[in-house]
Amino acid sequence: MISSDLSLLFQPAVSVGNVGQLAVDLIISSLNMPKVGYFYTDCLVPMVGSNPYATNEDHAKELCINAEVYASSDKKLAVLQIRSPLIKNKSRAFCQALTCWIKQCAFSRVVLLSSSHAYQRDDSQLLGSPFRYLVTPTLQTLVADTMKALEWKEMEKLSLYPGINDEEKKISIPGGGFTKRLFEDWNINAVEGIHMAAVLKFCSEGDNVPDAFALLDHVNRWLNLLDFPAHQGLSKRDMASNLNSSQFYIEKVKRHSFSSKLCGAP
Repeated sequence: MISSDLSLLFQPAVSVGNVGQLAVDLIISSLNMPKVGYFYTDCLVPMVGSNPYATNEDHAKELCINAEVYASSDKKLAVLQIRSPLIKNKSRAFCQALTCWIKQCAFSRVVLLSSSHAYQRDDSQLLGSPFRYLVTPTLQTLVADTMKALEWKEMEKLSLYPGINDEEKKISIPGGGFTKRLFEDWNINAVEGIHMAAVLKFCSEGDNVPDAFALLDHVNRWLNLLDFPAHQGLSKRDMASNLNSSQFYIEKVKRHSFSSKLCGAP
């Protein structure tokens, strides 16, 4: 069981460019967070590898798996890192299990880091900030003034039938993985006082390390996780990150999952 002293949880979505996962790697490595447990589920593609945050030979002998929990008691922060994609048709079961675990751990606030395809933006999303956020109603009342001061943009609801019926709108996050489904589950559970937010960046597949830095910098201006002045932002020299090995695992599992689909594997 996770310590009750931990009030804030960060977790990524498995989304375009793996931006959320890489941003979570930056948090773990920058704060030198120790591993405190695992999140067991049969909904993720199985994987195992060496410790991506190893700083010495002893640490390099440790193994990592597809879903692990890290914690910092000083920051009252927990991080769930997810390193492999969901198995087909397991999205709903995964979101339900994750929501149940969050309730059991009694986190007061949960932040999901995600991304969405830049090329599928609506015309209204092309100009201005590439970042968007979503919050549950219970959190909206608490952070509305802060978001306004930061000039953050809430994720727009887009027309289901542009030019035909512009009155019927919904949230669309192409390339966002389970982000939308999980957020909808969060809204259902909002009456129970679960404060949850999703922060995402529009991007494209490629070298997404800069996107991860930008996303974490954006979130840091709100939550001040890392002790850098907001006006300075984050730079690679500011952070003791080890993204290369972690990105290797993420890309390797992603390619294996794609190959399995081509071969007709379940």
